[in-house]
Amino acid sequence: MQAMKVAPEIKAVPETMTAAFDEFMEAFEAFKDVNDRRLGEIEQKLTSDVVTRDKVDRINRAMDDQKKVLDQLVLKKARPQLGAFRGGAELSPEAVEHKAAFDAYVRRGDEAGLRELEAKAMSAGSGADGGYLVPDETDTEIGRRVSVVSPMRALSTVRTVSTAVLKKPFATTGLATGWVAETAARPQTNAPQLAELSFPTMELYAMPAATQALLDDAAVDIEAWIAGEVDIVFAEQEGDAFIRGDGVNKPKGFLSYTAVADSAWAWGNLGYIATGAAGAWKSTGPSDTLVDVIYSLKAGHRQNGTFMLNRKVQADIRKFKDADGNYMWRPPASAGQPATLMGFPVAEAEEMPDVAAGSLSIAFGDFRSGYLVVDRAGVRILRDPYSAKPYVLFDTTKRVGGGVQNFEAIKLVKFAAS
Repeated sequence: MQAMKVAPEIKAVPETMTAAFDEFMEAFEAFKDVNDRRLGEIEQKLTSDVVTRDKVDRINRAMDDQKKVLDQLVLKKARPQLGAFRGGAELSPEAVEHKAAFDAYVRRGDEAGLRELEAKAMSAGSGADGGYLVPDETDTEIGRRVSVVSPMRALSTVRTVSTAVLKKPFATTGLATGWVAETAARPQTNAPQLAELSFPTMELYAMPAATQALLDDAAVDIEAWIAGEVDIVFAEQEGDAFIRGDGVNKPKGFLSYTAVADSAWAWGNLGYIATGAAGAWKSTGPSDTLVDVIYSLKAGHRQNGTFMLNRKVQADIRKFKDADGNYMWRPPASAGQPATLMGFPVAEAEEMPDVAAGSLSIAFGDFRSGYLVVDRAGVRILRDPYSAKPYVLFDTTKRVGGGVQNFEAIKLVKFAAS
C-alpha cells in the first residue's frame, strides 16, 4: 500500500504496534474509497445511498477504535520500568533507602524507617495532616504517565511550585513609541500595562484500597500498583478540569472563560469564529471556518497551533476535502504521531463538547503559550488500615491548578450563526 512508505521511520516499533498502525492505515484507505462513493452519489442524485452512509459511519467508528488501540500501545511503550533502576541508571543509596522505607510503610504501616530518614534529612517529611511523601521515583512516574494520557497537560506549560498559589505578571501592552524629528520635542510615552494572573493549586485525590494479603505478597510491586491505580484517575480529572473546570475547588478550564466574537476580542476573553449555522457546519464551504480560525491567531502562535476536539467532531472533519479534492484530515505519519488537519496536529480530547447550538466544540491554539498547569511539588500518601477493614486505604493527594495565561493564544469555533 502506498501510504506505508513511512515504514522506515518505525523500524524499532514493536510488531504489535506496527500491526495496529497498518490496520489503521488500511481503514483510512477504505474510508476514503467509501466516502468518495458517497460524494459521487450526492453529485449524481443530490443524495447518498443509506447503505453507503452507514458504511462510512461504520468505518469511521472502526478507525476510532483502531486509533484507540494504537494509542494504548504507544502509552504502554512510553511507561518506564519501575524498580531499583530508572532509565538504566542505578538509584542513589539515599533513594534506595527511601524506597525501602516507603515500601515498608505501605505494606505494613511501619513508619520507623521514614521517621529515621526524616530525622536525618528533611527529604521525606510528613505533613501536618499526616502521611508521607511518595519517593521521588514514584512521584515522577505518576507525573510522566499522566502527561501522556492527558492532552492538555502534554500541550500546556507545566510549572512546579512550592506554595499554594502562583502569581504571574503579564504585559498586556508594551512601551509606546513614535517617530520624531531631530530637534522636535519628545513627549512622554505611555508605560507598559501589566496584568497579574493568579493560579491557586487545588487538591486532587484518589483512595485506592487493597487487602492486607495483597500487601503481604512480596511479588506485588507496590509502587507500580499505586501508580497504575492513581494515574488514570488523575489524568481523567485533570483533563476535564483543564478544559471545562469552573475554577471552584478545581482548575479553571479554558472553555469556562468568557468567549466573544473574535472581532470584539479583548484581554480576559477568548475569541471565537462562528460557523454561520446554529449547531451545524455551513452547507457550502464548511472548511472555510477552519481556515478562518487558523488565521485568527497571530503568526507567532499559529506556527505552534494544535486543533483540539472530540472524536465525533473529528469524524465529521474527516469527510472534508479541499478545492483540489484532497482530504484535509490526514492520518498519523507513523505510530505515536498525531493526525493532522490542514497541516496542524490534532489532539483528541473527549472533554470537548459535541456539536450543538452555540457549542464551542473546537479549539485551535498555541496551548503551551496559552494555558498554564501548576503542580505543587510532591504526591502524598496516607495509609489508613482502620476505616474500611479488611481493606487498607491509601489516601493519595496532589495539588494542581491551571488557567489561561495568554488570552490571544487560543481561539474557539462556535457552532452558531454569529
